[in-house]
Amino acid sequence: MNWSERVTAWANPSKNPELEPVFAQQAQSLPILWLLGKTGAGKSSLIQALTGDSKIDIGNGFQPCTKTANVYDYPQDKPLLRFLDTRGLSEADYDAREDIAACEDRSHALLIVLKADDPEQSDVVKALKQIRASGKIKNYLVVHTGILQVSDLIQRQQAIAHNQAQVEKVLAQTLDQVAVDFIADDPAQSGVSELKQALADLLPILAQFNDEQLHTNQEEKNFIHLKKEVLWYAGAAAASDVLPAVGLVAVPSIQGKMLHSLANQYGVEWDKKLLSEFATALGASFGIKYATRLGLRQLAKLIPVYGQTIGTATAASISFATTYALGRAASKYLYHQTQGEAVDQIELQTLYEDAMRALLPKLKNDKDNQDAPNSNQPK
Repeated sequence: MNWSERVTAWANPSKNPELEPVFAQQAQSLPILWLLGKTGAGKSSLIQALTGDSKIDIGNGFQPCTKTANVYDYPQDKPLLRFLDTRGLSEADYDAREDIAACEDRSHALLIVLKADDPEQSDVVKALKQIRASGKIKNYLVVHTGILQVSDLIQRQQAIAHNQAQVEKVLAQTLDQVAVDFIADDPAQSGVSELKQALADLLPILAQFNDEQLHTNQEEKNFIHLKKEVLWYAGAAAASDVLPAVGLVAVPSIQGKMLHSLANQYGVEWDKKLLSEFATALGASFGIKYATRLGLRQLAKLIPVYGQTIGTATAASISFATTYALGRAASKYLYHQTQGEAVDQIELQTLYEDAMRALLPKLKNDKDNQDAPNSNQPK
């Protein structure tokens, strides 16, 4: 098989059983948002607001995880994120230890969901005492819900301040907070945009699949429907870097499967001509940059000590960003192919590099925050 045939086979891959451990690792390492709150506090509504899925409810898509919690993976087919919803919080024998263990090392945030007109939060306070004592949860966000049900503004502010003070007292620190009302008629009064921004700061991937920017053309609108799939493949590429000596082979294979999937979405099949045109459009330096990033990423993992810490984090970040950027550029290229239009090379190259730059700083900062000393732990 010559070089061009190899490249064509790469973009039109058959099933590769060697990637199964990678996809299993992806499923096992999904970032988790843990929702802690009483029944009726608005946890399901919160998930609906974040995912845009109005059908979400307890018992619909949720699966048991522990004796006292359910999980919801989103999207269901190729999940990018896992929600852990605490149930049984008001039971006299509730023990948070199992839920803490389910989130350990993966929970990007504990969302403390408090209904504004409910000052009785002793069950939440009791659970928070156990969570604080464990020292395992790093990030907290307090979400005050149903704020418009307290019609008087002063009373509303007092109610929010009262509940905020309860949780800050038990955790012995000042906590970030947002105030929302999921049934508000005016989106500007709902606080959902502020909630999404606060969570995007904790978990950058949320900013990607909750993109609400105005899209100026049909290609951008099309990509919104493909974005979650591209992000899933990017997550799988990053997960492969957790498995020693796997990423060097797995990352290109995953990217080939992604290109094949995108082509199917557009009703196009990659051949030598299309792949050559795509590579040319990305620029002569693309192949060198790609190989360099891939090689340096894997080399960093193999350096003793460094490769066990910074090297692995850097590898995962670059794998995620390069895969996403490649998918973004391929989607644009394939769209123009279906329209019989030439692709502006400068525009495509800029799109690829912008996608890389947009993700790498956020992913690095997110990893730095995870590796930093736990400022939320009691002194």
